[in-house]
Amino acid sequence: MDIRNKANRIRLLNFSTPQMRAFHLSWFAFHICFFGWFGIAPLMAVVREDLALTQTQIGNTIIASVAITVIVRLLIGVLCDRIGPRKTYTGLLVLGSIPVMGIGLANSFETFLLARLAIGAIGASFVITQYHTTMMFAPNVVGTANATSAGWGNLGGGTTQIVMPLIFAGVLMLGVNEALGWRLAMVVPGIVLFFTGIAYWLFTQDAPNGNFSELRARGELPPATGEHGAAQSFLAAAKDIRVWALFVVYGLCFGVELTINNIAAIYFFDKFDLTLATAGLIAGLFGLMNIFARTLGGVFSDLFAKQGGLKGRVRWLFIALVCEGIALIAFSQMHVLSLAIGIMLVFSLFVQMAEGATYGVVPFINKKALGAVAGIVGAGGNVGAVSAAFLFRSESLSYQQGLFYLGLTVLVLASCVLLVRFSDATEAEEANAYREAVGNDTGAGALSLR
Repeated sequence: MDIRNKANRIRLLNFSTPQMRAFHLSWFAFHICFFGWFGIAPLMAVVREDLALTQTQIGNTIIASVAITVIVRLLIGVLCDRIGPRKTYTGLLVLGSIPVMGIGLANSFETFLLARLAIGAIGASFVITQYHTTMMFAPNVVGTANATSAGWGNLGGGTTQIVMPLIFAGVLMLGVNEALGWRLAMVVPGIVLFFTGIAYWLFTQDAPNGNFSELRARGELPPATGEHGAAQSFLAAAKDIRVWALFVVYGLCFGVELTINNIAAIYFFDKFDLTLATAGLIAGLFGLMNIFARTLGGVFSDLFAKQGGLKGRVRWLFIALVCEGIALIAFSQMHVLSLAIGIMLVFSLFVQMAEGATYGVVPFINKKALGAVAGIVGAGGNVGAVSAAFLFRSESLSYQQGLFYLGLTVLVLASCVLLVRFSDATEAEEANAYREAVGNDTGAGALSLR
């Protein structure tokens, strides 16, 4: 897919260009999706009492919240190739707001499980975010752009842990009881999701030169049929072993992050005998690292590419994953609260840098099937989360033991990165594209405030 006029710099305070409007609205939309997706997680101690849930049942709801996203992410990437990210994101946000507000109607384990299953679909928003920024930014900054937009979106996993207990407390101040309070609190992210979808439709476009329908009408983009159709695009991506290697890799980083987002608050609440608000605040610190950590992963990916090309990007991804695994094992062994928080932050840093590093590689796997590649790799994150969730649903296995085994798994499977290789021709082509993008940049850096 040959998209013209991509931006070679990220001007954070510039909202006048289609590239920067897409950048800001894509990360904000993903951020808000996290509020809907994981808004119930920091309130689970209250929900557990209200619906009389067992640890196994809680584990099943965690699995449900991320399982459906696997399927939707596979479909959403292909949909982006076909109708463009603008229409796709708008539809997902507006439709996704319905189950977020509707979860308050749950009055049993079964209805709560179904609600979390439906809400999980909005987790596919990540794929659209990465697709849209890849459409808008040149090779010299695409790693940074993808990592920053996704990181600031993932930041919603942290702010949700902090803000939702505050919203819940505010609702209780109105005089309602806890059983009604958590239900009313979930209406807030649902409303914001709906209006964000409207804003996405009004203020973004698919590519720098216009929407996909306009580009196809002008002959600047091939029609979404034949070899460029959805089925062929998906098959081209599915036949590439590198895509499945990155599928596993993303499960080792984003899948782990989703797992921590789901269990962190209740883990600190139970293990260290904290209040719900305090546990949520500490759990929120894990996600708050996204404000810069995932961006660092993308920045380092671009820097490694400057020195070592696409091989450099892959090398950095391997380093980040190994460090993540070591830090997770260390976190699982902490029994003192202050040490647990400190190691958790180190662990969070490498988890999110690994995510940024992954999507520093994705745009270069297959440009003709970008949506399909992004969707399959993104789905890997949720497969990883589903797999990890089974460690935390068993009554015979403590959360601490589950975290230890998860860390070992990350270390072992990090070797999958070694399957991601590029031909000499592709290396030379991308090196030339990188130099051209840098040569067209007259500014002082890839990321700036102006």
